[in-house]
Parts: sequence; C-alpha cells; structure tokens
Amino acid sequence: MSVLKNRRITSKADFVNTASEIYDDVIEFLTRLSTRYSRLMAEPIAKLAGEVEDHAEKANSIFPSDPQRIDLRIGHLLEARAALMALDVRLAKCYRIMNKNPEGCFTTAKGRTLDAKEASERLEAMADNLGAKIDRENDLLKGQIESTSKRRKK
Repeated sequence: MSVLKNRRITSKADFVNTASEIYDDVIEFLTRLSTRYSRLMAEPIAKLAGEVEDHAEKANSIFPSDPQRIDLRIGHLLEARAALMALDVRLAKCYRIMNKNPEGCFTTAKGRTLDAKEASERLEAMADNLGAKIDRENDLLKGQIESTSKRRKK
C-alpha cells in the first residue's frame, strides 16, 4: 500500500536512491552530446556520476556501530559529496556547450531535428531536473554526514 505524497517522510537511504536516479539522468543527458564532444567529455562525467552512486552504496552498507565504521561511513559520504560537486561543475560545462547548438541535441523518431526554441526548452528542462536532483542529493548527503557524526559523539 502506498503512502500519500503529503504524508511521506525522507527515508534514511534516500540518498542511495537519489544517487541512482542522478546516474541514470546523467547518462541520458550525455547521450544528447554530439559525437565530437562525447568522445572528450562523456566518459569522465559518467565516471563521476558512477562515483556518487558507488560511494553512496558503500556508505549505506556500513552500519555505524563503532568508531572505525563511523569514520569509514563518513569517508564514503564525503567522497560521494565531493564527486557530486565535481559532477555539478562538469555538467554545467556540458550544458553550456550543448546550449550553443540545442537543436543538434534532439531528433524526432523520424530523424528530424527539433527547432531551436523547442530544443532549448527540452534541454533546459533536462538540466533543471538534473540540477534539482543534485541539490537534493547534496542536502541528503550533508544530513547523513551530520547524523553519522553525532553517533561518534555518543
């Protein structure tokens, strides 16, 4: 049975799910790059998105039951956040390049390109969605770091 949207709370592991969504959205975003740029930019950006997801998964798999595990978990959370911040910068550069020729980023099912206005709107929507998820993930990771750090003090 599902919970009404207004009654939902943030799950303790929501940072893992959001990291996974970011990875999927980054891959979809990168497929919009032209061949010329994708050879140079796509792989390092995809690796950063993978790092965010991997470190989030690793942190989530470590139960903070003793000081060593707490430190290890915080380390993975910090690595995930650092990769997230680097990913945000790289995606902004990618967006600027794609925005120079937005109609080249989208083709219809029949192989025609979209007009510049519609392509710009779609590109903007993709970038906004990804930016919102990155902001949410940053907040979730900071919250996890803070709550895990409090366990150390107990």
